[in-house]
Amino acid sequence: MKRTIIKIDEEKCTGCGQCVTGCQEGALQLIDGKARMISDLFCDGLGACIGECSEGAIELIEREAEPYNEISVIERILPKGEKSLLAHLKHLKDHNEMGFLVQGIDYIKTKNVNIDLSSINIIKETNMNNEHHHHGGGCPGSRAMDLKVQEDNIVSTGIITDVPSQLRQWPVQLHLLNPMASYFQNADVLLAADCVAFTVGNFHNSMLKGKILAIACPKLDSNKESYVEKLTSMIDNAKINTITVTIMEVPCCGGLLQIAKLATQQAIRKIPIKQIVIGIRGNIISENWV
Repeated sequence: MKRTIIKIDEEKCTGCGQCVTGCQEGALQLIDGKARMISDLFCDGLGACIGECSEGAIELIEREAEPYNEISVIERILPKGEKSLLAHLKHLKDHNEMGFLVQGIDYIKTKNVNIDLSSINIIKETNMNNEHHHHGGGCPGSRAMDLKVQEDNIVSTGIITDVPSQLRQWPVQLHLLNPMASYFQNADVLLAADCVAFTVGNFHNSMLKGKILAIACPKLDSNKESYVEKLTSMIDNAKINTITVTIMEVPCCGGLLQIAKLATQQAIRKIPIKQIVIGIRGNIISENWV
């Protein structure tokens, strides 16, 4: 699968080891005087090591890599003791990777390891209905955020500008989405053509509510092969439940459904796909499982 991961420029690397110290997950080691990635499994792609590198030798890139595995990371850190465990959990908390944070804490509990989580206020922060959960690194515009809010806290004033958004995460463009982001876990995904939201007057409440959004244009977007890879990863690794493909009635939109079908064909898990076709006046022309 393609995901965000670090890249080390060996020409710039002086072998100071600061990045190795800063990587609590154990993804980096000094080998032959250079910092090197030892396993994709341990790199969370959050870029904590970047801030430790004074030579600018580390950057975040998107490439083929094994999915990050929180359990493997915890198993690697356990022998290092409580301070290393707390540093790792705080790292996840600071980037609001609450899905991995909860997974890590739960696994530590199964190992009957006693650590004082109150020292960094982790317990309170693991509520999955908290405000914004971020995935750091890279461009701020592509930083992953879980935007879920408690519906009880929404106050409707009847003014159109106060109608609450049903968007549950950021970013939304499929090229920018990390298929392993916590908000994809067991989610229902709405894969919408770019034009749909501008056409359907009640898009948020009638189509987006309760779903995680991915938008794409099968005519204008490049590297659509990566779309297939990301959707396949969502199905197999994030274990999403369904994909609803919402397209316009124009012929060029049909490619989006084909992308979703290719992903389900390549995936090991099998999930249902619904297709909704929208007319240029915002009416639903057809809606059916395919």
